Amino acid sequence: MRRYETIIILRPTLTENQIDSVIDNATDIITSDGGTIIELDRWGMRKLAYLIKKEKQGFYAYLDYSGQSDSVSEMERKFRIDDSVLKYLTIKLADSINDEEISLAQGEAEKKRAAVKAAQEAAQAEEAAKAEEAPQEVAAKPAEKVTEEPDTDNEPEKEQEPVTEKDDTNSDNQE
Repeated sequence: MRRYETIIILRPTLTENQIDSVIDNATDIITSDGGTIIELDRWGMRKLAYLIKKEKQGFYAYLDYSGQSDSVSEMERKFRIDDSVLKYLTIKLADSINDEEISLAQGEAEKKRAAVKAAQEAAQAEEAAKAEEAPQEVAAKPAEKVTEEPDTDNEPEKEQEPVTEKDDTNSDNQE
């Protein structure tokens, strides 16, 4: 078996069930040929760098897996047929991978997922703490007086005389 990674960009108008269906079909093809899903990550809706099939956004999904080259060919064939898939890209990461390497890679993916989740929770807790402190800070500050500076320009503005254009068609230079 070889190790691959595939990134799929799906249409933004798809429902959650349709997105799940496309991803499940891809994983079923891999696992039916004896492959293993190492990591499946839904990156979500992202803005595209350029229009793809007249779409400005796309739903990104990332698959890291071990499998046969035949299953990759079949999965890509179905992506080409499916109108809900805007783009896909498959990269071969390793020519061969054994069961130990697969389990190590799955463990690393799980650690990475846990670290991302912990970072998100910490960021949410920090935002909540800032939100609680913000009203107290506003109440603690004394109200500042706003004073307007007097107009130093006491001269009234001069009105400009309208500019009239001269009609050069009836000039003295007629010959």
